[in-house]
Amino acid sequence: MILQRIGNRGLFLGALFDDAAKRHPYLSVTLDHELDVAPELGSELTVYACANLVAELASALRELNVRPGDKVAIYKQDGFDIFLLACAVSRIGAVPVALSPGLKGEIVEKLLDRVGWPYLITDQRKLADELPPRVKKRARGVLLVAGKAAGTRQLKRDHEAVHFPFVRPQPGQPMLLTHTSGTTDVPKLAVHTARTLRARYRPQAAGVRLLVRDRETVAMHVSFVHSRLVTALAIALRRGFPMVIVRDADPRRVADLFADARPGILEAHPNTFVQWEELADDPRAPLANVRLLSSTFDAIHPRTVLKILGASKRRRPAHVQLYGQSEIGPTVGRATSLRRVASSDGRCVGFPFPGMTAVRVVSRDGVPPSAKHPGYVEVRSDGRALTYFGEDERYRGQLDDGWWRMGDVGYRTKWGCLHVSDREVDVIEGFGSALEAEDVLMSRLDQLLEVVVIPGGDGAPTPVVVTRDGSPLDESQWRSATADLPGMCPPVQLKLSELPRTATAKVQRLELARILRTAQDTADRGVK
Repeated sequence: MILQRIGNRGLFLGALFDDAAKRHPYLSVTLDHELDVAPELGSELTVYACANLVAELASALRELNVRPGDKVAIYKQDGFDIFLLACAVSRIGAVPVALSPGLKGEIVEKLLDRVGWPYLITDQRKLADELPPRVKKRARGVLLVAGKAAGTRQLKRDHEAVHFPFVRPQPGQPMLLTHTSGTTDVPKLAVHTARTLRARYRPQAAGVRLLVRDRETVAMHVSFVHSRLVTALAIALRRGFPMVIVRDADPRRVADLFADARPGILEAHPNTFVQWEELADDPRAPLANVRLLSSTFDAIHPRTVLKILGASKRRRPAHVQLYGQSEIGPTVGRATSLRRVASSDGRCVGFPFPGMTAVRVVSRDGVPPSAKHPGYVEVRSDGRALTYFGEDERYRGQLDDGWWRMGDVGYRTKWGCLHVSDREVDVIEGFGSALEAEDVLMSRLDQLLEVVVIPGGDGAPTPVVVTRDGSPLDESQWRSATADLPGMCPPVQLKLSELPRTATAKVQRLELARILRTAQDTADRGVK
C-alpha cells in the first residue's frame, strides 16, 4: 500500500542492534535467563552489549566458512540468543532460518530438507535428545553453541577477532525465513525481505507513536523465532524503550520480574496473558504501571484484558489488538480503553490501517457475509512475505488478484469493523462461532484457564477445558454458564500441559480433535 512503499529502504536484521547502539548504547535489555552463547554476560545487558555480541557471533560464523547467501537454520534450546544468532547470520549476508525449539526433531529434519542442505546451529542437548541421528546428513555443517558432539564444530566467539562489516542485502531479496504456526500440518517457511519487514513496522510504529508519548519499559514474551519479534524490537530500540525479555511465562517468576521492572507496555501471546491474570492479585502490584497491553497473535478474551488493565494504576490504560499472520504481518487493529473493555466484543479485531492495509470479506456460499453467514477474510499489505520457501505453488494458491486469504471466516459491521468468527478449518456447521462461545465461557467462569470448542468424534461441538488450579470443573456453574449457548457435548477436562500448542502458544485444534478421537476410539474398543 502507498504509505508502506514511500521511502521504504528496508528494515535490516543484521544492522538492528548496530543502528540502535548509535542512538541508545546504554539502553537496558533485561533477560529472565542467561544466554547459551554468552553466559558470562549474565541477564542484565545493554543495547551496546547486544550489538557487540552479534558482531562477535557474525565473525565466528565467517571463520566457519558461512558466506553471503548461505542458509543457516537455528534450532536450539529456547532463549533470546536465538534471535541474536539470527541477527549475526544476517549480518554476514547469510539467510537465517529460525526454527522453534518446540518443533519435533522429525519436523525439523523435513524443514532442513526443504531448505536444501543449510548449515545448522544447535546445541548438544537438542542434537542428542531430539534430532534424528541422520540430521547431520541433512546439513552442510552442524555448529554447536553449547556442548560437544562428534561430527560437529563449535561456534566460539573470539573477543579479539576483527568485526566483519555488515553485508547489506538488496531490500527485496530473501533476508529471513520463519515458519508458520503449523496448526494443520508441517509448518510452511515464509520468506521475508527487508522491505516487507519495514512495511510491517510502519503501521505498528505509527500506532505506538499515537498511544505512547513518553519512554516506557516494555516487557515481551514473544516467540524468539517469530517475525513479530523483529518489528516489536525495532520499535522499542528506535524509541529508546528499556526492554524486559521473558522466556519463562510462569506467573510466579514473571511476578518477581515485573515487581522490579514495573513495565509500562506488555507484549505477549494471548494465552500467556490468561496465565498472567493472577498477577493482578499479587500484593506487590507488578501490573500497576501498565499503560498499554498489546496482543498480536490471536484475539484475546475480554475477561483477560479487564483483569490485567484493571490492576493498572495509570490514568488511561488501554488494550491494542492487532490482527495478522506470519505471512503478512498486522493488517487490522483497534485500541480499547479500560472503561470500554467490559462492553467490547472479543470477536471485533478492528479496522485496516488507512493507506497501508486493506481488508475484505468474500462470501463462502453466495450469501452476503454476516454474523450468521461468515465469509472468507482476505487482506492486502506490502508486508506480505515473498513466498513459501520451496512451496511457491502453495503460496500462490492463497492469493486472489493480490488479496491474501487469511484462513479465517468472519464479517464486517456497517462501520467497517472486522469480526473474526473462526478458522476456516475449525468451523462447526450449525453451531455458530466457536471462538465467540469460548469468550462467553471465559467471561462467565473465572475457574477456567482455557476452553476450546472443537468437533468431537461424531462432529458434535465438544468443549475442552482447563481449570486454573487443576481442580474438577464445577458442573453446576458449567450448566448455568452454557444454558443460553448452542448445544454442546459434556466438557472434557485436561491439564494445560496436555494441550498441543504451536510456537506462539496457539492450541492446535486439529491435533487436539485427533487426540480426542483416538481416545474415544480406544475407549470404544475397550467397551467391546
